[in-house]
Amino acid sequence: MDLVDLIQEKRFIGQEFLAWLWYKSEERGGNISLPGSGDILVIFEKHMLLEYGEGAESEKVICRGLQTELKEARAGLALGKKPEQARIRLARGDFEYSVTLTAATMEFRSVKLPKTAGADDGDDPESLEGQILERISLFEDLTSLVNELFAMFINIRASGDWVDELVKLRRWINSEGEEVPLES
Repeated sequence: MDLVDLIQEKRFIGQEFLAWLWYKSEERGGNISLPGSGDILVIFEKHMLLEYGEGAESEKVICRGLQTELKEARAGLALGKKPEQARIRLARGDFEYSVTLTAATMEFRSVKLPKTAGADDGDDPESLEGQILERISLFEDLTSLVNELFAMFINIRASGDWVDELVKLRRWINSEGEEVPLES
């Protein structure tokens, strides 16, 4: 099996992760509690790409809206469409990131890192080097944040808790934006 076939076979994990992350972000008004890290803000915004079917029979639908106004995307989930790409805003502490996350490969696109204090320190080489290192550090923080969220998902997905989590996720998908208690 080559790499392309392996990615196609396992892409459902990334799609489930995006659907689960969207549900978790709305469960507590955008806040998700990461074990050992505390609360972070996760907001789905503006753009989501959904996929239906497989191979040559697959269809893709782009849904646009502001934050929870992605009603068309939510309705698509209820019809069996799967999230393939989503624009997500993440915030931890004073840092806010924006990224488009692709489900199949967990690829980051259109990354927007937080503004830094040293952005206008001049053109000297040391200042430029500091800015570059700071941007690299911020990108590593974003990667770590997404990895922590994915690890949280995988721990639930691989445990006996997944059955209960899946029931809550399906209830959220079918609620179509209505206030529905997520606890059993």
